[in-house]
Amino acid sequence: MDDSGRPPWLGTVILLGGLYLAIGIASAALAGAAASNQLRSFWRLSAFVISAVVFAAHIAHEHFRLRNTARPTAWHASLAVAFGAFALALAANIHDLGSASGYRPRMLIALVAWPLLTAVPAFIVALVVAAGLGVKRPGV
Repeated sequence: MDDSGRPPWLGTVILLGGLYLAIGIASAALAGAAASNQLRSFWRLSAFVISAVVFAAHIAHEHFRLRNTARPTAWHASLAVAFGAFALALAANIHDLGSASGYRPRMLIALVAWPLLTAVPAFIVALVVAAGLGVKRPGV
């Protein structure tokens, strides 16, 4: 814990969740302005690739710098992903409020569904990767 009384990893979770939000919004804007379907697909794919790099960097930070074991590493990485997904769902709900067709109440489901649909696989992947990083090889 730091002087503020919050765990040191919480700031990283919030920062990276915000980064996932920024990546999602920026790539959506670029894809929306794309002149062709091929360019639109490129911007959407780039969001996944950039997010994967951020995710891998978070796992590396947790494992090598903070020296966390596999379970806390996976938990913190999946929390950041869930926070970013929740923020994107909230942004989508706000965007839907201003749409010409009017707000669709079923959009509220995204506030729960998106974080769950992203955090669960993120936890599993981070757990496997972090566990693999923690394996000691004989003679090394």
